[in-house]
Amino acid sequence: MSEAEYISPTERVESWLDKTTLHIRFNNIARHNALSVDMWEAVPVLLAQAENDARVRLVVFSGAGEKAFVSGADISQFEDMRAAKEAVTKYEHMAENALMSIYNFPKPTLAAIHGYCIGGGVNVAISCDMRIAASNSVFSVPAAKLGLGYRYSAMKNLVDLIGPGAAKDLFYTARRIDAQEALQWGLITRVCPPDKLPELLNEYASALEVNAPITIEAAKAITREILKPSTELDMALCQQLIRKCFDSADYAEGRKAFMEKRKPVFKGQ
Repeated sequence: MSEAEYISPTERVESWLDKTTLHIRFNNIARHNALSVDMWEAVPVLLAQAENDARVRLVVFSGAGEKAFVSGADISQFEDMRAAKEAVTKYEHMAENALMSIYNFPKPTLAAIHGYCIGGGVNVAISCDMRIAASNSVFSVPAAKLGLGYRYSAMKNLVDLIGPGAAKDLFYTARRIDAQEALQWGLITRVCPPDKLPELLNEYASALEVNAPITIEAAKAITREILKPSTELDMALCQQLIRKCFDSADYAEGRKAFMEKRKPVFKGQ
C-alpha cells in the first residue's frame, strides 16, 4: 500500500502516513470538529486500510485548528438523523461502528487532545489505547443536558477507564473538567503545555516505531481479555499470542541485539 492510498472519503477527516504513524485528524473547524455523519463513516474506512499495512505501528487521532479535539456530535444533523426512531437507530449504529473500529483495531491507537473534548470526542478518546492532552483541554459528557441515551459500549469504556464513581460524577453532572482533573481520574495519562503537544506525540510515535510490534499487539489483545468477565476470558488466545512473540524473528533479534549491545531492529515478523 502506498501513502497515496490513505485518502479519506471526506475532506472533514484528514489522513496521512508519517513514517510508521498514521494520522487521522478531524477537520470541521467551523464547528470545533463536531462529528458529522461523513466523519463517523470515514474512520472505519481508514482503519481497515491500516490494519493490513505492515508499515503502520501507531494510529493517532487529533483535531484540526487551535480550539478543539472533538466538540461532540454535529447537532445540526440531529433533527434529520436522530429525531425519528429509524434515524436514531441508523445514527447509533454508525457511531458504534466507528468507535468499535477504533477499540478493536489490533494496533496501538492514541488520542492527542487539545481544547474541547466533549461528548463524542470523549468517546473517540476512550476508544483509543492511550490519551495525551494539552493543558488547555476541557472534557465533558453532556448527555444528561440533552436527554440522550448513552450506548452500553461507551459507558463500559468510561467505567473501565476511570471507575464507576468518577464515571457517574462525569455523567450525572455533565460538568466540564480540566486536564489536571482528567489526569487525576485516569481519563488521560499525560499533560503538557499546548505548544509541547507535538513534541510529546513524537515521543510516542518514536517509541512505537522502534519497539516490537508483535509484543505490543499481544499486550493490547491480552488487556482486552483481562477486561472481559472471567466466563468470557479466552486463555487459549492469550497463550497463543505469547507463544507468537517467543516464536518470532523479532524475539531472536531482540536477544541478539541485547548480547551485541546495540538497538534491535524489529520488523514485526
